Amino acid sequence: MAKLIELEWRKLDQKKVIGEVIVYWVIIMFLPTFFLKVVFADMAFVDFSESYASALELMLPIQMGLLLFGASMINHVFIEEYKNKTMSLSFGYPISRKKLVMAKVCFIFLAVFLCTLVSFVLSGITTYVIDQIFDVIHGQPTMEDFMAFTVRSIVHSAVVALISFVPLFLFGIWKRAVIPTVICAVFLAQFPNFTGLLHITLNTDMLYGVLSLIGVASVYLSVAKVNQVGDI
Repeated sequence: MAKLIELEWRKLDQKKVIGEVIVYWVIIMFLPTFFLKVVFADMAFVDFSESYASALELMLPIQMGLLLFGASMINHVFIEEYKNKTMSLSFGYPISRKKLVMAKVCFIFLAVFLCTLVSFVLSGITTYVIDQIFDVIHGQPTMEDFMAFTVRSIVHSAVVALISFVPLFLFGIWKRAVIPTVICAVFLAQFPNFTGLLHITLNTDMLYGVLSLIGVASVYLSVAKVNQVGDI
C-alpha cells in the first residue's frame, strides 16, 4: 500500500501541486488577523479577539478553505486519470481495483491532512507574531491555549481531510466532473456560514462530525462500487 501511495505522488505534477499548496498557506495564514482587525473590528456582537481561546474558534472554520485543495486532489488523482485514460492502464495492473482506489484515497487523505496541519501551525505562528506587534488579541496565550490549539489542530485537520471526500463518489468517480467537485467543496467550506445567515443554530462540532461521516460513506461507496461505475 505504501508503494502505491508513493506512486500516486510520483504521477502528479509535483511543482504544480506544491505551488498550489503554498498559495493556500500564504492566504490562510494571514486570514485570522485580517478578520480580527478588519472584518470583525466594528461588530460588537462578535468578539473573537477577547482571548486566544476565542481566536481559536475563528481559526478553525478558516482552515476549511483547504477543502478546495481536497477537491483539487480529487481532480488530479481521479478525474484527470479517467479523462486521459491512465486510469484504465492502472486497472490493468495485477492488483484489485478496490486496492488501487483505497491507495488513492489514502494518498489524498494524507495530503490534505498534512497540508491542513501545516496550515494550522503557520496560521498560529503568524497570528501570535502579528498580535505581539499590533496587539490584535487581548491577553497572552496560556499553556492551556497551546494545548487546546495543538489538539484541535490535529483533530480538525483529520476532519477537513474526511470532509474533502464528500464529492468523491458522485462527482469524482461516477460523474467525473471537475466544476461540480469544486462547487461542492466551496459549499461545504461555507456551509457553517450559510446556517448563520439563515439563523439556524447548529452545534459546529456535530456538523463537522456529520459531514465527516458523509465523507467516509463516500469513500466506502467509491471503493465498493468501483467495479460498477469505474469502467472507462
